[in-house]
Amino acid sequence: MPQNLRTIMIQSMTGYGKSTIELPDKKVNVEIKSLNSKAMDLSTRIAPIYREKEMEIRNDVTKALERGKVDFSLWVEKKDTAQPATPISQELVAAYYNRIKEIAATTGIPEPDDWFATLLRLPDVMTKTEVQELDEEEWTVVHQAVIEAINQLVEFRKQEGAALEKKFNEKLDNIERLLLSIEPFEKERVQKIRERITDALEKSLSVDYDKNRLEQELIYYIEKLDINEEKQRLANHLDYFRTTMKEGHGQGKKLGFIAQEMGREINTTGSKSNLAEMQNIVVQMKDELEQIKEQVLNVM
Repeated sequence: MPQNLRTIMIQSMTGYGKSTIELPDKKVNVEIKSLNSKAMDLSTRIAPIYREKEMEIRNDVTKALERGKVDFSLWVEKKDTAQPATPISQELVAAYYNRIKEIAATTGIPEPDDWFATLLRLPDVMTKTEVQELDEEEWTVVHQAVIEAINQLVEFRKQEGAALEKKFNEKLDNIERLLLSIEPFEKERVQKIRERITDALEKSLSVDYDKNRLEQELIYYIEKLDINEEKQRLANHLDYFRTTMKEGHGQGKKLGFIAQEMGREINTTGSKSNLAEMQNIVVQMKDELEQIKEQVLNVM
């Protein structure tokens, strides 16, 4: 059971699936593509004979894909042997012919030079074949092709999701390493602050001062610049991001919120880091986080 649970992973909203089936008189193609979107945005192009099944198709797509900008196409390629010639109404052609001759004789208007071309362009001469009703047995086969195309897209999403998960873990590890690399500079910063203030009082201002009061002021000042809480919260967000990825697909929005919270802690750390080396590390963390934010938009 635990192994099955581990197969749950995030999915990308980017995907592609295609399926084709051969029927006696035609070939039916199903193609479906998806990109990232805040909600389900489905557009369909369906061959007329299958249009009555559009709601069923929409339900299948929405249930399987949940979210994304989805483009669904179902079209038919007729086989040459299955295309009969368009019937011509001989009775109507004859009636048109006789009527035109009567009008020409009465009005003096010249008769057409090309009778055949003229008659074929008149209404209802070229009778269209009746629209075939969809056979349920045929739809059962076509419906399987629809499901197959959807399943292909879902599998594509899973593969893309696995790649995203790997990328996210790399970026989270990088931020974690950068966060740890700040620690040596924190101790150095405290000493530099103390030296700078003391030097200003003794050398630049040349005044006597109460060393006990100075220590109290230094402690207050250093506490305001302390980043331990920000570091702890950021570490918690990194762990929460990893845990959320393991909860399965449909976590894209949640991961986006966590990334925003990570950004707040990194920004606060930067505002408190009045040491060049620490600022450089913060910039690198921001860069890693920005790449996470860009890619998290593709997570379903």
